Formats: sequence, structure tokens, C-alpha cells
Amino acid sequence: MDVAGKSCGGKYEYLLFDLDDTLYPMSSGLNSACRKNIEEYMLQHLDIEESEVPRICLELYREHGTTMAGLKALGHEFDDDEFHAYVHGRLPYDALKPDLVLRNLLLSMPQRKIIFTNADKAHAAEVLSRLCLEDCFEGIICFETLNPPHPQPVDFITAPDDCTGNNLNSKSPILCKPSVEAIEAAIRIANVDPQKTLFFDDSARNIASGKAAGLHTVIVGSSELVPGADHVLRSIHNIREAIPEIWEGEEGQQLEQFIQSTAVETVVLA
Repeated sequence: MDVAGKSCGGKYEYLLFDLDDTLYPMSSGLNSACRKNIEEYMLQHLDIEESEVPRICLELYREHGTTMAGLKALGHEFDDDEFHAYVHGRLPYDALKPDLVLRNLLLSMPQRKIIFTNADKAHAAEVLSRLCLEDCFEGIICFETLNPPHPQPVDFITAPDDCTGNNLNSKSPILCKPSVEAIEAAIRIANVDPQKTLFFDDSARNIASGKAAGLHTVIVGSSELVPGADHVLRSIHNIREAIPEIWEGEEGQQLEQFIQSTAVETVVLA
């Protein structure tokens, strides 16, 4: 925890990472499998007309950030945990393999590193475990963090296990990216200075909102900059070549070796 919370004194002091399709490529197949599971849930549990499910699923995703948020906004009532278990519990996680290249890159970065995902904490933990990255991040801001059953004050430093964000006023009952409110809540929960924070995400919408919230931004999985992006990475593995300033002020290889030899427990902020 001491290493993860260390202030590096360079241009960037905090790194905020999206999870799915950012830390691993979309080609893994999890994205398409997740969409299929969502459509099945809509059909089997919400009695939505089969011919309408694909269209509604896509439209709600585009309008509300996630299909789940859109379904809630339309008035559908269902249990959040049940939904996540159905949608994520059957994903082909075996497609994710340990990524030692990314692990070494992350551990060599002196900044505080935090996951910021719309997904639930169980899915986030499973993905990080499969990639062998579970000890590379200080904490995880996830669905439960921004949408707690009983909102309570945030104290990232002294009580990370209890950290939850107050559900800010929003058009949707669910707070999630790409809402600027959600990103501002994550900034507050993580207790970071947006002007010294680099935000990595594969979604152009999330990048635009991140920029609106004052973050420095990196679009991942693209070959071209998108509106609001300061940097572009075709792959997360290109990070050292594309953004060398992350390592500004490092004191040679000794720091990198020290970080690699130190285990950091990842705390889910929910």
C-alpha cells in the first residue's frame, strides 16, 4: 500500500485505468459474450419482445452508458447482483491469460494506480486475477462504489473497504461512465488531483467526459486521437513508448526493481 500511494512528483501523480477492453483487447471475446448474456437476460427475465431486444440493448447502451442503466431508467425492476451474476458469471474468462508484460509495466510506474470500471466488483476481481494484475492497483472503483444500496460518506484514506460514492443526481438511477458526474465522483472517491491524473479508457465517450472533468486522457485500442484525448495507444502495451513522461523522475532501475519486489493489495472501494 505504501508503494501504491507514493507521490512521484512528476507530471502525473495518479493513473486511472478502465478495465474491460482497456487492460486486455476486445479480441478476447468477452465483450461480445457479455452483450449476448445481456440480451438473453432481457428476453428471459424482463419479457422484452425477442425481435426488439438487440435494438433496445444497443439504444440503451448509447443513451445511458450501459444497457443496465437504461433498463433501470425505463422502469424495469430487477436485482443488481442477480443481473451481474447472469451477465458476467458465464463469461469465457479462460480467454484471459496472465499478462506479465503489462504487469511489469504497471509495477514500474511510480504513480498511484486505480481501476475505474462500470462493472461489478466480482467481475473486476476475476479479470484482474486472470491477467495476474490483482496486486498492481491500489483500489477498484466499480459499480458498487458509485451505486451503493445505502450511500455513505467517502473516506478513501482511512476506510478503503467502506468507500462508496453518494449517488449523484442523474437522468438514470444508475451512476456510470460516460456521465461526467460519475467521473467526478470517482475523482472525489480516489482523492486525486485531476490536473495530475492520466485516465485510460477504450471508449471515446468516456474520454470526452474525462476531459470535461479535467483529466488528462488516453484513448486505448485506437490508431487515431478522438475528441478529448491527449494520447492514443493502439495497445496498452505501447504505453512506455507513447507516454514516457509517466516515468519522469525515476531514479533508474533500482526503483523499478523495488516496486516489482513489493506486493500491493488491491482494495475494492465498495
